[in-house]
Amino acid sequence: MARARRTPPRLVTLASDVGAAYAAQMKAVLARRLPPGLVVDLVHDLAPHDVREAGFLVRAMGQGFPAGTVHLVVVDPGVGGRRAPIAVACRDGSALVGPNNGVLEPLARALGRPRAYRLSPERLPAPAARVGTTFDGRDLFAPAAAAIALGTRPAALGPPIALRALARAEPRRGRGVLRGQIVHVDRFGNLVTNLPSGWAPPPGRSLTVTLGGRRIGRLPVTTHYEALGQGRAGILGSSFGLLEIAVREGRAAERFRARVGLAVTLAATPASRRATSTVNTVPSRRR
Repeated sequence: MARARRTPPRLVTLASDVGAAYAAQMKAVLARRLPPGLVVDLVHDLAPHDVREAGFLVRAMGQGFPAGTVHLVVVDPGVGGRRAPIAVACRDGSALVGPNNGVLEPLARALGRPRAYRLSPERLPAPAARVGTTFDGRDLFAPAAAAIALGTRPAALGPPIALRALARAEPRRGRGVLRGQIVHVDRFGNLVTNLPSGWAPPPGRSLTVTLGGRRIGRLPVTTHYEALGQGRAGILGSSFGLLEIAVREGRAAERFRARVGLAVTLAATPASRRATSTVNTVPSRRR
């Protein structure tokens, strides 16, 4: 049995796709082991089973927390199967706990020098009673996160294991063309890509947009939603530091029938054609 070092308890963040009721069961486990005020709910309505989008969002959220934070992440479509339960130690003293399905890797790499260990339930200082095989978030990950928050080293909880990488397409640019992927659809229906905002041309230019091989037309580049006009689509830098395709006070995901994982191409438009946007043009009614 691993013995915890006497150190001040650490902050624990909790992110999942399980919804409020299941999340409450994980928080109950943490509350029995940790002093009050140490658990921070990040999100529990991540897209079900979508490891790629969850990995992107967990990295974006987790990087802002203090060094030494324990990040508990439960997006686990393979629960009870071959994927390994792991704890990851990072350079700044932070730790991650969750399934080894790729969801932890983006944040772990961002925090630096990740070292992963396969969780052995018998090594936990206070093992939880296992109820079935379908809720490791409550029965294994939450107890492990609490143990680490109280001073147990991740290396004490199991043998080393390779950290599984999250499959993703790298953004590319060249000859007036940007090629990337939609990595997140936010609650407003904005299509967040993996293309850096700094790659966009100056505001006032337009780019031809192709989604999943389907050309949707030309869209203007702007710096804020108000400049688009209500109901009109455009391209702008998001709060993630990445380009997004948005519809002011509308939903780009629905208008363009787009989803996470779809390839996106943004191509420069010849100067003679920049004045109009085929996507935003409303045909006049014939009389």
